[in-house]
Amino acid sequence: MTAHLPAAPASAAEAARSWPGRAHQGDMAATEDDFAEFVRVALPGLMRYGHALTGNPHDAADLVQTVLEKVGARWAKVSQNCDDPRAYVRKAMANTHVSRWRRTRRETLIAEFPDVPAQPRHDRLEDEPVWQALQTLPPRQRAVVVLRFYEGLSEAEIADTLGVSCGTVKSQNSKAMATLRKRLGPLVEGGDV
Repeated sequence: MTAHLPAAPASAAEAARSWPGRAHQGDMAATEDDFAEFVRVALPGLMRYGHALTGNPHDAADLVQTVLEKVGARWAKVSQNCDDPRAYVRKAMANTHVSRWRRTRRETLIAEFPDVPAQPRHDRLEDEPVWQALQTLPPRQRAVVVLRFYEGLSEAEIADTLGVSCGTVKSQNSKAMATLRKRLGPLVEGGDV
C-alpha cells in the first residue's frame, strides 16, 4: 500500500496561510490539530529538503522526524511567535544536520571486519552528476544552495533560516558555485547537464 502525500504549496507564505488553526492557540486539542495540519501540508517539502541536505531518503526521514518531534513539543509557542513556522523548521533541520554531521564525521575504527558486508541500496540520484557534485559540498554550503536554487528563497530569507548574515550566505553560495562549476564544467560545456 502506497501512501499518497499531498502536493507541497508553491511558497512558504502560501503554506503558512494554508493551515487554519492559528486562532486556537489556547486549546490543547486545537493546537495538536493545528500541528497535525501543518505537518500534513509541509511534510513533502520538508522531506525533499531533508533529502537534499543529507543525501539519502533514510537520513532525511530521520532528520525530519527528529526536528518535528522537537517542534511538536513546542508547537503552541512556535506557531504563536513565528510568522513562518516552515522557515523555523527548515532552520532547525539545517542546524540539526550540521550538528549531527560534526558529531559523526570522525572516523570510527573497529577491531574486526563484519562477517557479512552490508549491501547498500542503490539510490536513483546517485549516478546524477549534479547530485554527486552537490553531495561533496560542506553541509552549510549545501544548505545555502538547496535553499537558494531548490526552495527559491532570497538571500535574506536564507540568512534568517540559517541564522547567519547575508554576507555569509553570499560567500557560502559563491564558494559552492565555484566548486560546482569546477566539478561540472566539462558536462555543462558539453551540454550533458
